[in-house]
Amino acid sequence: MKTLARTGRDGAVTPRSGARRRRAARGVPLPLLVPALAGLAFLLLPLLALLIRAPWRTLPDQLTSTEVWQALQLSLVSATAATAVSLVLGVPLAWLLARTDFPGRGFVRALVTLPLVLPPVVGGVALLLALGRNGVVGQWLDSWFGITLPFTTAGVVVAEAFVAMPFLVISVEGTLRAADPRYEEAATTLGASRFTAFRRVTLPLIAPGIAAGAVLAWARALGEFGATITFAGNFPGRTQTMPLAVYLALQDDPAAAIALSLVLLAVSIAVLAGLRDRWMTASS
Repeated sequence: MKTLARTGRDGAVTPRSGARRRRAARGVPLPLLVPALAGLAFLLLPLLALLIRAPWRTLPDQLTSTEVWQALQLSLVSATAATAVSLVLGVPLAWLLARTDFPGRGFVRALVTLPLVLPPVVGGVALLLALGRNGVVGQWLDSWFGITLPFTTAGVVVAEAFVAMPFLVISVEGTLRAADPRYEEAATTLGASRFTAFRRVTLPLIAPGIAAGAVLAWARALGEFGATITFAGNFPGRTQTMPLAVYLALQDDPAAAIALSLVLLAVSIAVLAGLRDRWMTASS
C-alpha cells in the first residue's frame, strides 16, 4: 500500500498531495460545482458536436482532394516558417526583457504582448499599413528591393509570425526568469563573453521553455485566420491556409468544412499531448 503521508522538516506528518487533492475534491461546495460542470460542458459540447456530425463515411474522399492538400501543405510550411522567424527574433527579445533593465521595459513588454489581445483583423490592417505597397515601410521595400509582401505566401508567414511570436516570447521569458542567472555570471567570470554565456550556458538551460514556446507559436500560426485573410488574401495554392479553406468550404460544402476542422482539431490535440508533460510538471 502506498504511503499517504510524509514527514516534514519539523518532524510533523503531512498528507501527500494526492490525499490533499482527494479530500479537497470531496469538499467542493455545490454552488461552485454546478457552474464548474456547466463551464466544462460549454467548452466540450461544440467539440463533441463536431465529432458527432462529422461525415465519417466520406471523410477519406474529403481529405484527399487537391484543394485540401494544397491548403494543408501551405499551412504546415507557413506555420513552420513563421515559427522559425519567431525563434530567431523572439528568443533574443525574451532574453532582453528577462535579463536586462532599461527604461520603459514594462511598456515594451506590453507592446510585445499586444498581439495576444489585438483583434486579428486589426493586426492585418496594421500590417497592410506598415508593409503594404503604400505602407510606411512597404513602399521602400517595393521601390528599393522590389519586395511585395501582401497577398503572397511570404505575407502569410509575416501575418502568422506577427500573431504567434508573443506566445514564444512569453514562454521563453518566463523560463529565463525561473533559471538561475548565477550560471551565466560564473561563465562571464571565467572569461566568456555575454553572447558565449548565452549560447553555451543559457540556451541549454531554457531549451524546454523554448521548445514549449515554439510548439505554442506553431499551433497559433497554424490556426491564424483574421490577419492572414486581411494581409495575404485567400488565393488557393498561394495564400489559402487551412482556416481559410474551412471558411470558404463552409459556404459551399459544409461536409468539407467539417473534415478540414477535424484535421485542425487533431493537430490541436497533438499539441496538447506534446505539452502535457511540461504542464503536469509545472502544476505538481
